[in-house]
Amino acid sequence: MKQIVFTIGKENVYNEVAKTTSYTGAKMDDEDAYDRIFTTDSDREMLERFWNESKNTITGSLKKFLVDETESEGSYTLTLELSSAFDETLVESMERSLFSFFVMNITSKWYTFTNKKEATDYAAGAASNVEDIMRKAYFKKKPQRPTYN
Repeated sequence: MKQIVFTIGKENVYNEVAKTTSYTGAKMDDEDAYDRIFTTDSDREMLERFWNESKNTITGSLKKFLVDETESEGSYTLTLELSSAFDETLVESMERSLFSFFVMNITSKWYTFTNKKEATDYAAGAASNVEDIMRKAYFKKKPQRPTYN
């Protein structure tokens, strides 16, 4: 078995959520959309709840592989135990999908209050990221036949 460690920075996720909500609000025809949709520092308490809900979702989805999960100093770390045939070239892609899951899941929850018509699309995107992570976690490299000289 192989242990794989993923680390997601909470501040990086919050910054990406802010960019996403800012962009969405700025591109709408509604004059009040930007102020209504864009997440600010004063929204952090609510975002913190969504962050914790996202952690619960991802640990529930990955519980078959989960060895440990911790959060300290603004970083969330997941340690997974995967098959010894797991293809380690997938680790970076899995980490990107994990990051995207957090951004999209938090954004979808935020949009249920501020931008209902896009909330479902972001929730579907978050779910798609979880599926991507799971497919990669189950993927195994083909065994290679030894070569002899």
